[in-house]
Amino acid sequence: MYKMQPTDVDPREFIATVDHAVRRADAERMLAIMGDVTGDEPVMWGPSIIGFGSYHYVYASGLEGDAPAAGFSPRKAHLVVYLVGGIEERYPEQLAQLGPHKVGKACLYLKKLDDVDEDVLRYLIKDSYDFIKTEYPD
Repeated sequence: MYKMQPTDVDPREFIATVDHAVRRADAERMLAIMGDVTGDEPVMWGPSIIGFGSYHYVYASGLEGDAPAAGFSPRKAHLVVYLVGGIEERYPEQLAQLGPHKVGKACLYLKKLDDVDEDVLRYLIKDSYDFIKTEYPD
């Protein structure tokens, strides 16, 4: 079974390898935003996720592991922001104010940071991070 693990790769070096110029610039900006919001240093998790803080989860099925408390990945098609599960149900008002985006269960997909409301994005990251750190204390 694959388990996501932190690596020793420097997140800034990883970002420097991102081909798409806008995605690379957005990733550099997200480093600052997430660092500011969480107070944590960035750490690479696996080959492409930049995480801030961590938590240990245990599901009812017995599956357990570690994951970043907040994170993002500059993917080819989108900048993916990882938040707490149930984004649409948890943040309907904020998502309506955010600007262009798509959502998955625990993923927020953005084309360009310049197109979204940064204050709303910061709120989403902070609230999600605080919830995870409260639900899964170290």
